[in-house]
Amino acid sequence: MKSTKSAKKFNSKILLFGEYSIIHNSMGLSIPYEAFEGRFTFTPEKLSHEHAAESNRSLVAFAAYLRQLMDDNKLLFTCDLDQFDQDIQQGIVFDSSIPQGYGVGSSGALVAAIYDRYGLDKIPNDQKLSGKLIVRLKDIFSQMESYFHGKSSGIDPLICYMNHPMLIQNKDVIDTVGIPQSGSTGRGAIFLINTGEVGETQPLVNLFLDKCKEEGFAHVIKNELIPFNNNCIKAFLKGEVKDLFSNLKSLSGFLLSNLSPMIPRRFRHIWQNGLETEAYYLKLCGSGGGGYILGFTEDLEKAKQQLKDHEIQVIHRF
Repeated sequence: MKSTKSAKKFNSKILLFGEYSIIHNSMGLSIPYEAFEGRFTFTPEKLSHEHAAESNRSLVAFAAYLRQLMDDNKLLFTCDLDQFDQDIQQGIVFDSSIPQGYGVGSSGALVAAIYDRYGLDKIPNDQKLSGKLIVRLKDIFSQMESYFHGKSSGIDPLICYMNHPMLIQNKDVIDTVGIPQSGSTGRGAIFLINTGEVGETQPLVNLFLDKCKEEGFAHVIKNELIPFNNNCIKAFLKGEVKDLFSNLKSLSGFLLSNLSPMIPRRFRHIWQNGLETEAYYLKLCGSGGGGYILGFTEDLEKAKQQLKDHEIQVIHRF
């Protein structure tokens, strides 16, 4: 018998700041992104028949992963896996418009949806949750999403589940946060560039972790990347545009110099062009390697002229 629970939608997310540095306990700032969404259904609208069948098959494997954790008494939440298995047999799919491998939370939204639909005694997605419960949620989601990436902070599913901007002070202090209101007439903007390529998270995360074993690389992460990242967050939340863009330039330059494998080769020249012209600054969106690239500009029209050969999508104006 099919479950009759309503099909709740889960938005995609964008981690504005914190990619990779968050692994080393930096600050992070993430927002929900309503342009893409996914939900459980037996009658998909967004997926083709082929992709729906693929989604159902992937749920079989993920359910088996959760059941193994449960059998080993390691699963961090109580899950109605019998109902999950029954729904899978009845043909349930995750009907999603969130592109996979683009850094906007395709696996995060799925994890959040599974927890919401099949979690028993689950923690509610209430913006007034205590910091302790938010961290508990993050730990649950980290365990679940590790199935996809090998190692997950749990932040992506947390944002998709809470559907509210979240400020990560460190791995033990996370809370909802207000961000400067987006205006339709501001000259400045945050935007996405579509690389047209699919990125693979796990190999790039593994590459980063391997490089962090080198003393010199770990030193620059701690003394350069993390301060640039944290200063960007503080300036953005305070609306201090001058400080934001000063630190963005440093952050963008650091990523190009030190994490170039995460930047698709054919986009490195436009990354450098932004640094040279100061018309815009680029940073990773997700683990990189493809998908979307995040851009920041104080003058959107000027940035559009410089990037006229690329598809950009504005997500925030200021």
